[in-house]
Amino acid sequence: MWSPALLGYDFGVRHPMTPLRLDLTFRLAEQLGVLALPGVEVVGAEPADDALVATAHTPDYIAAVRLAGTQGVPDEARGLGTEDDPVFPGMHDAAARLVTGSVESALAVWRGQARHAVNLAGGMHHAMPDRASGFCVYNDAVAAIRAVLAEGATRVAYLDLDAHHGDGVERAFWDDPRVLTVSVHESGTTLFPGTGHPADIGGPQAQGSVVNVALPAGTSDAGWLRAVQSVALPVVRAFSPQLLVSQHGCDAHANDPLTNLAVSVDGLRAAALEVHDLAHDVAGGRWLALGGGGYAIVQVVPRIWTHLLAIAAHAPIDVATPVPQAWREHVEGTLGPPAPEVMGDGEAAGSPAPWSAGYDPGSPLDRSLLATRKHVFDWHGLDALYD
Repeated sequence: MWSPALLGYDFGVRHPMTPLRLDLTFRLAEQLGVLALPGVEVVGAEPADDALVATAHTPDYIAAVRLAGTQGVPDEARGLGTEDDPVFPGMHDAAARLVTGSVESALAVWRGQARHAVNLAGGMHHAMPDRASGFCVYNDAVAAIRAVLAEGATRVAYLDLDAHHGDGVERAFWDDPRVLTVSVHESGTTLFPGTGHPADIGGPQAQGSVVNVALPAGTSDAGWLRAVQSVALPVVRAFSPQLLVSQHGCDAHANDPLTNLAVSVDGLRAAALEVHDLAHDVAGGRWLALGGGGYAIVQVVPRIWTHLLAIAAHAPIDVATPVPQAWREHVEGTLGPPAPEVMGDGEAAGSPAPWSAGYDPGSPLDRSLLATRKHVFDWHGLDALYD
């Protein structure tokens, strides 16, 4: 899902959520030949109509967003005109275009028109039904999941790998047993939005359908992948979804200016490979991958998202692959900072020991993972200590 029109989601030059992230990503993907791979179709999106946006948001809030984008009227009670979500011209159409991108992608996969779909402009996981939050105006992930539920899906898994808790998606499906939401994120004790605790497991009709893995600040590749492999993957497998939706914010990277994790490009790429294989194993290959956060716009985001596109195209790029010289010259000529030379960070993103091999009670990471497992594994027929 890509067209220059998606660059219209733009909070201004000083805002971390710059559309330059997308521009640089698709320039890199094009120069590495990813967009021309067999079977890859690049399509654009028009703004969603109000009825589609209303599958995730209240009519009053939609009207407030439209007013903010046409008349510049802030509404801080609805999160509009704040430091995180400044008002900008055309805000409604820009945000509604992201909704269309994710909904059409989800339906294409659900209907068998595509095996995988990727909307890197999407993943606006913080937006709430009646307010903007955390750089997110409309929640495209919620609208996409509700679209496939309306077409008859009964089990959809949402796996969020952004450094920030996927609170907006979790809230939307808190008491809906048809949707499993799994968020692997930096602990809310050190990072916005301050939510996503192991004991948060869903509403009374959907106990165990909400899974939160809260990582200690400083967690690096080994801990990150241990969290994905020892909590996220087994729970999704046990849920056996018909569609897997994943969110791939890049802000768990060590260079991200807004977070406190220490994952490498290699580690994030390894997690994306795990998610891809999981979709084939448990959901018949039906996989929608979304973008999200990520604010190291030269060194990190374009490489990670290009890896994600290549993985979805069944043509993974080796981390030792040189970054094209033309891309590096474009970056250095227009932005100034030196561009990365290869597609990885040179880290060894190996596979951690399985949880069944034992855990360390002295490790803050393992204590956090065990807390999550104890709260949710039993709901899925899994053993918190050994599976």
